[in-house]
Amino acid sequence: MPGKRDESIMIYFCEECGEQISPPPTTGNAKQVVLTCGGCNDSVIVPLNNTAGLRQSTPVMTNAPDSRLKVLVVDDSKFIRRVIREIINTDGSLQVVGEAENGAHALELIPQLDPDVITLDINMPVMDGLTTLKHIMVRFPRPTVMFSSLTKEGASTSFDALKYGAVDFLEKPSQMRDEDQENQQASIIDKIKMAAGVRLGSIRLIRRQNPQKGKASVSAESIDTIYAIGAAEGGYASLLQFLPQLKPGSRAAYVVVLYATAAHLHAFTDYLNNLCSIEVRRAEHGGSIRAGACYITAGNEYVTLEPNENSITLSVTPSPFPERRGAINMLMVSLSEMTQVAKTGVILAGDGDDGVEGLLEIEKTGGTAFIQNPETCLFKNMAMLAHQRCAAATVASPSEMATAFNHAPDNT
Repeated sequence: MPGKRDESIMIYFCEECGEQISPPPTTGNAKQVVLTCGGCNDSVIVPLNNTAGLRQSTPVMTNAPDSRLKVLVVDDSKFIRRVIREIINTDGSLQVVGEAENGAHALELIPQLDPDVITLDINMPVMDGLTTLKHIMVRFPRPTVMFSSLTKEGASTSFDALKYGAVDFLEKPSQMRDEDQENQQASIIDKIKMAAGVRLGSIRLIRRQNPQKGKASVSAESIDTIYAIGAAEGGYASLLQFLPQLKPGSRAAYVVVLYATAAHLHAFTDYLNNLCSIEVRRAEHGGSIRAGACYITAGNEYVTLEPNENSITLSVTPSPFPERRGAINMLMVSLSEMTQVAKTGVILAGDGDDGVEGLLEIEKTGGTAFIQNPETCLFKNMAMLAHQRCAAATVASPSEMATAFNHAPDNT
C-alpha cells in the first residue's frame, strides 16, 4: 500500500515482495510513469493524473447522480487494482465505484454498486475469474471485460471467457511493452466504454452442442448453400455466439474472413473445432469445400470460390494491399458470381466498411443478406454501415442467425 506523499511524489511498495518503489523523475508534460521493483524486477505502468506528479485517486464508492459509467474492478493484486483505477479515472466519463480482491467479493458488491461494466481478472484465489463470470452472467448479467491475453498459453482461457459471456479481453497494464504503453492504456478506456454499449440481451452463456464423434462432413457435390461471413474487431465473440449453435449434417458450407493475426487465428480455429458440432478448419489454397464444414481465413488473405466440374475449391492468396481492408468484399463478390448454389452474405462485428459492397452484390444477384444487430456488437461500425446500405438485409443477433440457418430449407 502507498506510504506518505510529499507535494510531488507518491511512494509505493511492491505487493509481491514488499520492496519500496519510488517513481523516477518525470517531466512536466509526462502522462505516465514506469514503476520497477528492485526486489523482484516486476514493472507496471501508472498514469499521471496531473503535471505535479503522481497522485492517488480515491475511488468513488457511492452511486453518484451523474452520467459517468460505473466500473467495478476485480483483481487479487492491490497494486494492479490501483493501476487500473488510475487509468480509468483519467477519463472524465468513467468512474471506479468499487474494487474486489476475488470473485466472491465481487458477487457481493455487484448488487450494492450496480456497475455498468466489470473488469475481471482470470487468476484469483477463493473464486477465479471464469467461475465468477459464469455467476455474473446468470445472476447479474452485465458487460464484463476480462484481463487476459492471446498468448499461446492464454488463448484458450481468453476464448473460454468469451464463450462464458465476456464481451472482450485486455492485457494487464504490467504486460505492456514500452513502445505501446500509451496506446494500450487508451485501449483499456475505449473497450470499457464500448463494452458498456453492448446490449445486455446479447450476453449469454454459450453451451457446448455435444458434437458427434468424427464430425464427418458430407460430399462436395451435395452443397446447396454457401455462407460468406465477415468479422473484424469484436468478431471472436460474435463467432462464438454463432458457429457453436450450427447443427451438423446440413448441406451448407461456411467461409469466414476474420481480421486476426495468423497465430491467433490458428488457435481460434482449433478452439472452435473442439467446441462446434460442425467441422471448423483453416482455409487452404486449392482445397475443396464440403457441406457441413466451416473454413476460416485471415483478413490479410484474399479468398475466392472457384467452381469446377464436380466441386468448389478455395483460392487463398496473400492480399496485395494488406494495409487496406478488402478481404470480406473479395469473398462476397466471388460468391455473388456463383449460380449453382444458394448464397448468403453475413456481416458481423467490426470496424470500417469492408463487406458492405460485397453484401450488396450478393443481394443484387438473388442472394440473401444478414447483418448482426449493431446493439449486440462490441464494434458497431461495420454492421451499422452495412445496415444503412443494405435495406433488405435481415438484422439479427448471432444466435438468431444460427437458428435461422439451421431451419433454412436447403439446410435440412
